[in-house]
Amino acid sequence: MGQQKIKIGSRLIGEGEPTYIVAEMSANHLQDYDRAKAIIRAAHEAGADAVKLQTYTADTITMDCDNKYFQITQGTIWDGTTFYKLYEEAYTPWEWQPKLMKLANDLGMACFSSPFDFTAVDFMEEMKMPAYKIASFEIRDIPLIRKIAKLGKPVIMATGIAYLEDIERAVRTCLEEGNRQIILLKCTSTYPSPYEDMNIRVIPHMAEVFDCVTGLSDHSMGSAVAVASVALGARMVEKHFTLSREDGGPDAAFSMEPAEFKKMVDEIRVVEKALGKVTYRLTKKQERSREEGRSLFVTEDIKKGEIFTEKNMRSIRPAFGLAPVYYEEVLGKRARCDIARGTPMEWKYIE
Repeated sequence: MGQQKIKIGSRLIGEGEPTYIVAEMSANHLQDYDRAKAIIRAAHEAGADAVKLQTYTADTITMDCDNKYFQITQGTIWDGTTFYKLYEEAYTPWEWQPKLMKLANDLGMACFSSPFDFTAVDFMEEMKMPAYKIASFEIRDIPLIRKIAKLGKPVIMATGIAYLEDIERAVRTCLEEGNRQIILLKCTSTYPSPYEDMNIRVIPHMAEVFDCVTGLSDHSMGSAVAVASVALGARMVEKHFTLSREDGGPDAAFSMEPAEFKKMVDEIRVVEKALGKVTYRLTKKQERSREEGRSLFVTEDIKKGEIFTEKNMRSIRPAFGLAPVYYEEVLGKRARCDIARGTPMEWKYIE
């Protein structure tokens, strides 16, 4: 399963393919449809392969209740309000979503979403979305995952609040439904995420343990963690995206602006080139560079019959003489002919 390639829209994701980069809009539209469209256009210009939405309403994701259980007090940037009030502010109107998906598709990007209940899954199926993202906080909702897995489309799962057994259960649920199109994203569900809590070495470990495509859902600031994750084998990278953090909103504080996102994309593409393959062959340019290495040269004029010593023969740059490995073998031997200073050593000069 880990070697398989998963297709979303026109793009393959997996070993040997370019990293699939997702711009998460989340609540950064600020309830402004024109801003939502602008975010999608900016994400395209910044190099995103896909834009991701979230499909819920305050009533489908929680309930309107002010008791202590529904107060946000987990030490987050949203503390001081209720779940219902937060999601009222943050949700993406459902009537926008088909039009936003069309805009993304027209620009050559895929568009998919995170559903948070069965009605959202049904709505997304009506839209013919190409993939489903299971948000970190839904990874323990096995009935929701089972309903999605049955659709036979790629299932992307963030693991931000999951213990290993939670991931195992979610993956097993997909496999039980015959769905092997699984992408696991390492995620740290703090906003923004401290670098020391990212633990991105989990990415290759998850790939090995679950034999599936892995990536990163990144809430840390900047691009360093995302770029490093690609070097560790991440095949998908997701970052929150906004036009400007100064505009505010529930997710603005840990979202990337267009110029930052583009820089991240560019750096990821550089890393992909640099990773290359396991080879000890040299390129033509590297072969030429070997000429700048060391070799044995005559460093003083030598007369026929004279002995080669540490003074009249040395290992220096460039590399047109005998390899330095023969240095001790040549020392003490006699010259077969007169040799001028600056002559690269050759066997023909040695008796």
